[in-house]
Amino acid sequence: MNSWVEVRSGAYRDSVTLMRVSRTLAERDGVTAAMVAMATELNLDLLTQQGFAVPAGAGPNDLVVAIRGVGEAAVDGARRALDGLLAEVPAPAAPGIAETEPPRTAGAAARRLGEPGGLALVSVPGRYAFVEAMDALTAGLNVMVFSDNVPLHQEVALKEAAGRRGLIVMGPDCGTAVIGGVGLGFANAVRPGPVSLVAASGTGAQQMMCLLDTAGVGVRHVLGVGGRDLSAEVSGRSTLAALAALDADPATELIAVVTKPPAPRVADLVHSAARRLDTPVRFAMLGEDSADLTASTEEVLTTLGRAAPRWPSWPADRRTARPRPGALRGLFAGGTLCAEAALVARRVLGPAFGSGGHRLIDFGDDGYTRGRAHPLIDPTLRLERLAAEAADPACAVLLLDVVLGYGAEPDPAALLAPAVESALERRDDLRIVVSLCGTPADPQDRDRQAAALRAAGADVFVSNAAAARYAAGLARNGGGR
Repeated sequence: MNSWVEVRSGAYRDSVTLMRVSRTLAERDGVTAAMVAMATELNLDLLTQQGFAVPAGAGPNDLVVAIRGVGEAAVDGARRALDGLLAEVPAPAAPGIAETEPPRTAGAAARRLGEPGGLALVSVPGRYAFVEAMDALTAGLNVMVFSDNVPLHQEVALKEAAGRRGLIVMGPDCGTAVIGGVGLGFANAVRPGPVSLVAASGTGAQQMMCLLDTAGVGVRHVLGVGGRDLSAEVSGRSTLAALAALDADPATELIAVVTKPPAPRVADLVHSAARRLDTPVRFAMLGEDSADLTASTEEVLTTLGRAAPRWPSWPADRRTARPRPGALRGLFAGGTLCAEAALVARRVLGPAFGSGGHRLIDFGDDGYTRGRAHPLIDPTLRLERLAAEAADPACAVLLLDVVLGYGAEPDPAALLAPAVESALERRDDLRIVVSLCGTPADPQDRDRQAAALRAAGADVFVSNAAAARYAAGLARNGGGR
């Protein structure tokens, strides 16, 4: 077995590009492992775990390449292919368009177009996001900051600047938005309709919009505000601006606010603002004593005079031996889905939730995404953890979310279903439960994904709360539905 490791100082590439390059190299004949990534602490740890010797001094501004293969020829071939894969080929200019130098910032683009009031989407490493977002605000643009790892004081400064200009900052760490039916970031293909969402939660918004779509109710706007907007420090600045903007939209008949627990003072502020609006507002604020997102969606449907459907689920095609009680392990890509599952599991398992070896991990947390693509795009870390948890005899139930939509992994079941099948073949007392957030119109096709995961042996639910309730019940007593 031959290995090769190289560090390229200052050679930055975005995490999505590097994930695709790594995958392409790993699929070459004779290559047994390949990783091309920025040399963050997390990525260096992963390389060490894979048995690569990383040169001393590599840092987060450096590109590290590690390839292992059967024989020198396989490794040398991958090395030769690397530069071509990393090369950026600019798209040709459209016919009839003068090949002028492109603007280098969002603000420059806005000034060239001369159309203030539009929207700039900022997706750069977190330490650079403030400068780009402030430039866009100065040019009169609303801003969606997709970037994470942005310091809190910079978020406050951006939102104060937006407020002075009558603009909105969505984010930082705003992963999902829908503007007039057009999805941005990780958004699902949902029918247009009368409901608009204000969301301090990306996957929470996706869960609600997908459930509404399943119930035949469409969505007009989803304004993400970032997970910290309802903190005491940020004080709901973007939430209040979003509520006012949606109240002024005559096509929005109902507003839903989706968030994890807000700071008490900020919750009071937002509720007070909502009572002054002409448009009815419903709240889905996850907390110990609050309704789950499915129940909150059902309340929205009731307000609209619509009956909640029976939420679809797909029981596993093949059953292993009768499951036994044991530890529940949750491996999530969505932070709010993880938080909701923890609340539901705690209600089912009671005090044992904190002492029975149960644990739920959010792989979309900043600590896991620094220098890496989000797990909705790159499932590598989660698949590795799935195999490790399945090998732990204390683990009785694995609970995972699969989030579909634009920007997400093109075919998550293609990677997850074989991993599920392999885990169940090794453990006949293990059960795997999947929360599937998506719609039939998504590029990945929700129902096709469900069929593949069901065939692999997983129980699949469109309601994250229902999936967590079922999984926790299995962990508690090994029972069925």
